[in-house]
Amino acid sequence: MRALLHLFGLSCLGGAVFLELLVLSDIVRRGCFLGVEPNPAVAFLELALAACAAAYYAFLYFKTLKALA
Repeated sequence: MRALLHLFGLSCLGGAVFLELLVLSDIVRRGCFLGVEPNPAVAFLELALAACAAAYYAFLYFKTLKALA
């Protein structure tokens, strides 16, 4: 179960990095970024996965701090 949670967390972080690279490439090419999601279900899912990624990142951060202390 723990391995599945790590897999899910790392997948969320990987997706966040991939989307950030897409945004930055659009900014470099056009000078701006405009993102519109008309489907509320997709927008909610994106926000939920972003929250999972932030929670997993915080988990890894505090786990690393605890290991260093």
